[in-house]
Amino acid sequence: MSAYRDGDKVVVMVPSRLTKAEEEQWIATILERLEERERRRRPTDADLQSRARELSRRYLDGRADPVSVRWVANQRTRWGSCTPDDGTIRLSTRLRGMPGWVVDYVLVHELAHLLVPGHGADFWELVGNYPKADRARGYLEGVAAAAHLPLEADAPDGEAAGDAIHRGDGLHPGAEYPHEAAG
Repeated sequence: MSAYRDGDKVVVMVPSRLTKAEEEQWIATILERLEERERRRRPTDADLQSRARELSRRYLDGRADPVSVRWVANQRTRWGSCTPDDGTIRLSTRLRGMPGWVVDYVLVHELAHLLVPGHGADFWELVGNYPKADRARGYLEGVAAAAHLPLEADAPDGEAAGDAIHRGDGLHPGAEYPHEAAG
């Protein structure tokens, strides 16, 4: 048994040996599961706010307390942004449908900005508390490369490289991320 979307329709395939009652029961079950999976992959603003608080508690000792966390559609080259002065975090709607651990990484990254506005060692130490930070950055770099998004070095004229934060890849394309030297 399987189901997939074909435009606005959901196509459900079930074995022909099922009775009509079994078929209807399985279709209802499969549609419920599909709806739940899609709901998890498309959290609401309230879900984002709740998740941000949980991530702050888990990885930042609860020190980052955003006033609001919401989806925005106007970030075409950034995954997220925040305004530390008023405690707001915005995530690009392009993140919807990406794995939860990637969205969590962007949230942790923005939460860390509420505590440390720059990108020094203290900032990366906070972000590094999230165990999938490197993996998520790599994922976002791959998405950015596939979509031919501009990298930090390609920032629009007049935009300083430091202002291109949250562009394309793992939020800071071309930026130096802390890493351990091979030895």
